Amino acid sequence: MEHNEVVRYSDADLEEFRILIETKLERAEKHLAELQEQILEITENTSDEHGGDWVDDSSINNDVEMLNNMAIRQRMHIQDLDNALVRIKNKSYGICSITGQLIDKRRLLAVPTTTKSLAAKVAEQAAPPIDKKEKPEPPVQEEKKPAPQEKPGTTKRIITTVIRKSSSAKKEAAGRPRRL
Repeated sequence: MEHNEVVRYSDADLEEFRILIETKLERAEKHLAELQEQILEITENTSDEHGGDWVDDSSINNDVEMLNNMAIRQRMHIQDLDNALVRIKNKSYGICSITGQLIDKRRLLAVPTTTKSLAAKVAEQAAPPIDKKEKPEPPVQEEKKPAPQEKPGTTKRIITTVIRKSSSAKKEAAGRPRRL
């Protein structure tokens, strides 16, 4: 009889991870709110001044773009934390999505949103990326034409001839009116 043991973290460990993730989630949501506040403040305070000085406008636009990028990253981080909470609820948290083995607890404490063990992550980065859009095409086989039969005692020669117009022909062509 086979012994199929489910490998997962204990409920006590999952509770420890849940508390850690909820703390990080709270901080991340607070940080996102601050970023959104800054974006709103900049856009409200500068809406009257746009068009005055293009250097200031450019700087303001760069600031808003940077804050927007930070907010996007923060939203993705919040989504990853929410997904980790779902995995805790399903009791699948801490199981590598590649190998199916437990992810080291120290790694989970450092990066609680991870879904891959360190070994799987290293192997993934070492492998060349596979582009799903481009599939390598099979090599094309060229048809081989039979070589022409040569007569015995003949040798192949390549004849090249350079044909140049004489300078008088060029002058004549330059003097004639062109026909359309």
